[in-house]
Amino acid sequence: MKKIGIASDHGGFELKEYLRKELADSIEILDFGTKDETSVDYPLVIAEACKKVLSKEVDGLIALCGTGIGASIAANRYKGIRAALCHDEFTAEMSRRHNNANVLVLGGRILGKDLAARIAQKWLNTSFEAGRHERRVGQLDTIA
Repeated sequence: MKKIGIASDHGGFELKEYLRKELADSIEILDFGTKDETSVDYPLVIAEACKKVLSKEVDGLIALCGTGIGASIAANRYKGIRAALCHDEFTAEMSRRHNNANVLVLGGRILGKDLAARIAQKWLNTSFEAGRHERRVGQLDTIA
């Protein structure tokens, strides 16, 4: 991934800001908000960011909310988005390797900063294996 987006609601804002700074040396990051801890509706913030993935403005997205659950549900409403809510490095790796996830979702109130940074780095540095997984990933966009 060359360029990634990052977006959060108020519940993920603090972790978003940490990750944005932490990852800035290794990858180009576009920040799609929110800009502070003022309450916002996660479906709207995440929807706008997912549109940037689908239009190929960014190669992937890190999306955050308090638990990651709402952001994950919102992101996966879009055909072509494969959002994975990850809580450890192994699930982040497998979400890329086997599922070609183009959105990493993290819970801002769930994860410690160091762990979240390791999860994000693992996700960013793992490639899709393709092969037998390509067929399965292709089937995801055929589900109504």
